[in-house]
Amino acid sequence: MILLKPKEYKLYANFLNNLAQDLTKFYYSKLNKPFKISNKQKGRGYDPVTSADKAFEKFIRNKILKQFPNHQVKGEEFGFKKSKSNFTWIIDPIDGTRSFVIGNPSWSNLISLNYKGYPVIGLANFPILKKYYLNYSNKLAYVVEGKKRKKIKVNKKVLYSNIKMSAAFHGDLSLNQQKKIPKILKLMQFPCSDALSYSHLAEGKIDVVIQCGNKIWDIHPLIPIIEAAGGVVTTWSNGNAVKAGNILVSANRNIHNRILKILKPVFK
Repeated sequence: MILLKPKEYKLYANFLNNLAQDLTKFYYSKLNKPFKISNKQKGRGYDPVTSADKAFEKFIRNKILKQFPNHQVKGEEFGFKKSKSNFTWIIDPIDGTRSFVIGNPSWSNLISLNYKGYPVIGLANFPILKKYYLNYSNKLAYVVEGKKRKKIKVNKKVLYSNIKMSAAFHGDLSLNQQKKIPKILKLMQFPCSDALSYSHLAEGKIDVVIQCGNKIWDIHPLIPIIEAAGGVVTTWSNGNAVKAGNILVSANRNIHNRILKILKPVFK
């Protein structure tokens, strides 16, 4: 695991803490109004992007550029600003654009700071819910709601027989593949709400999250939050979650290993 020095964690976490508050203010002052929608896939599927996505990303990029001009930046909407820095900011300006479009409050701004390719600090900011999740080290993560800040931890002691699972396949798993994992289908008893599900796991409200087709900006900002809260995050094949794709997150390793075993038939 790649770690930062304590002073570095404090510097970057404080930056993201302030940015979370600025993003919520920016939404209510500039973006809480009608918006334009376009489809990135243009007839090959549905992948919406709105004028708000682009406005958020420009806002975030400007904040980073002002504070850390030499850092690299990679965002969903405006590509990759390369440099020789070991630090790269990963941006999903609106994670859950479909939710944003229909007025579901579970959409968020996701940002991670990667050091030498690994996410070390993450922010998940939920403007409508007026709360955000942020880690201050590899062992310390918080949820901030209003003026209250609470340390978060996964439900480490939960038994497999009592797990609460949130899962969604996002159209990436065929019916034939789903038929191979009936136990997973039976356990999918809690709604999957974009990055909010991962965040809820980090604070112990649910115990397993399964999602398909995550891009790096969907999962990188959440990895350091989940790991700082004590959770386990990998791909479905137990690979490094930094690769993105199909993601499994669990409250403890025993449960994680059991779910990995149940998911194995999908790969046969």
